Amino acid sequence: MKNLTGLMKQAQQMQQNMQDMQARLEAMEISGESGAGLVKLVISGKGDLKALKIDPKLLDAAESEMLEDLIIAAHRDARAKLESISADELQKVTGGIGLPPGMKLPF
Repeated sequence: MKNLTGLMKQAQQMQQNMQDMQARLEAMEISGESGAGLVKLVISGKGDLKALKIDPKLLDAAESEMLEDLIIAAHRDARAKLESISADELQKVTGGIGLPPGMKLPF
C-alpha cells in the first residue's frame, strides 16, 4: 500500500510540474525572423502572433509576394523555436518519459 501512496504523490507532483511548465510556456515570447532580418516577429508561448516588424525596403507593391513568403518563413522559424523549447521543458518535467506520439504542448 505504501507503494501506491508514493506513486499517487509522484503523479500529483508531476501534474503540478506540468501545470507550472504550461504557465511558463504561455508567458514566453519567442522571436522568429527571415530574409536576414528583413522580417521579424514575436509569438506567444501559445503560438499567437504578438508583434511584426517589416523592413521598409520590402514595402513595395511589386514585392508583396516575397513579403508574404518572408512573413510565413519568420512565423515558421518562431514556431520551430517554440516546439524546441516546449520539448526541452517537457524533458525537464517528466525526466525523459515523454508524451505519447502526436501529443504536443501547450495543450
